[in-house]
Amino acid sequence: MTNLSGITRLLLDTNAFLYFINNDAALSKKAKELLEAEVDLLISAACLWEIAIKFSIGTLTLPDTFGNFIPAQIYQNNIEILPITLPHLEKVSSLPFHHKDPFDRLIIAQSIVENLPVVSSDAAFDLYKIERVW
Repeated sequence: MTNLSGITRLLLDTNAFLYFINNDAALSKKAKELLEAEVDLLISAACLWEIAIKFSIGTLTLPDTFGNFIPAQIYQNNIEILPITLPHLEKVSSLPFHHKDPFDRLIIAQSIVENLPVVSSDAAFDLYKIERVW
């Protein structure tokens, strides 16, 4: 976890993004305050892929279609999409298996490569050398 000082850019985990855009009380007070501050917010293309999959198989409901709701939220909240690059994938290939979820492993790798703190409720992220905000 981090003390929040000097943070200018944040990478959102899927859960944090969904809590934030849905104004869900599950989002921690600290995370909510930071996400509403003057920081640059980024979301991994992997998170969007995870949301699309969960929406398509019915394990995630959204107030509108994926194609309407998610792009609108990204635009309204001024969130930048972080693409998946070869250096990110190279880092995934060398990560220890503290975490088995492939989407989370990619987010962790992106956090390391891009030197970005991650907003996530997932304490398993703390097993890696990254900053986690929650």
